[in-house]
Amino acid sequence: MAWVSGAVVGDNPVMDEYNQQDPDMRGESMGNGRQGRQAAVFWVVLFLGTAAANVLAKAMMAARDGLPSQWMAATIDEFSSALVSLLLLAVLIRAASRWPLHTDTWRQRLAPYLLGAVAWWLLHVSAMVLLRKAAHAVLGSHYTFGDWPAQWFYEFFKDIQTYALLVSAVHALAWFGRRRQGEATLLAAPDEGPPVEPVDRPDHFLVRKLGKEFLVATADVEYAQAAGNYVNLRVRGHDYPLRITMAVLEARLDPVLFLRSHRSWLVNRDQLRSIEPLDGGEALLHMADGAKVPCSRRQLPLLRQALGG
Repeated sequence: MAWVSGAVVGDNPVMDEYNQQDPDMRGESMGNGRQGRQAAVFWVVLFLGTAAANVLAKAMMAARDGLPSQWMAATIDEFSSALVSLLLLAVLIRAASRWPLHTDTWRQRLAPYLLGAVAWWLLHVSAMVLLRKAAHAVLGSHYTFGDWPAQWFYEFFKDIQTYALLVSAVHALAWFGRRRQGEATLLAAPDEGPPVEPVDRPDHFLVRKLGKEFLVATADVEYAQAAGNYVNLRVRGHDYPLRITMAVLEARLDPVLFLRSHRSWLVNRDQLRSIEPLDGGEALLHMADGAKVPCSRRQLPLLRQALGG
């Protein structure tokens, strides 16, 4: 078991793309910029590649049977479905990040996910048909969706399967991403004997990353940001998600060392370098690693009072 200790030193003047954004427009995770772009490319290539493969398969089947290829109609059919699915997938990923399914939450969240399946079906079919009608109208042809009840329920069973697979894939990718990034947990009390450190105010967090476990000193956490059901702990350039609410985490940390700057942020006072006032009474906190952390108008006087004490 490796031990991680030591604090960040020096000042990095180069701000990443995330920190250049307006604090109120930031994403849920400090590390979601490049990973988010990679995931977007993956899904776009997957859906559009599948659509292109389906067009080719239909053309080959038509050639085999001695029928006209109708490649334009096949292209419109496949790519209209793929484009609508990609738009709906973006919403699904956002919702799954905000309300993920866990062993202790799936019962409460199963009903909304089932309603989401019905919404996926209705929106996917409606938008897909509209795109097809518009494309055929531009080409001077006419598109007919087919018999209403039979065709709609045929699409229903297809879309339910697609939705279930995508929900599973989104959760699996999120799980793997946390394992690859490293996920923090609070140290639990031992089954026998007294704990080696206070459980209610831990000195360390346990981080699991790619099958390995190591300890991160609580004092080395530079700042923490709420991200849905998780709080990202920033330690020496890495974010370690901890499944906890910000209020519970704040109660477990040393209130002298960790100060609330915003409803979604806690900062380590030892890592704070300067306070930049903004119009409207807010401020930006310049941290030792170069990050800019928002400070709300409500928390700014409390923060200054704590620092002055």
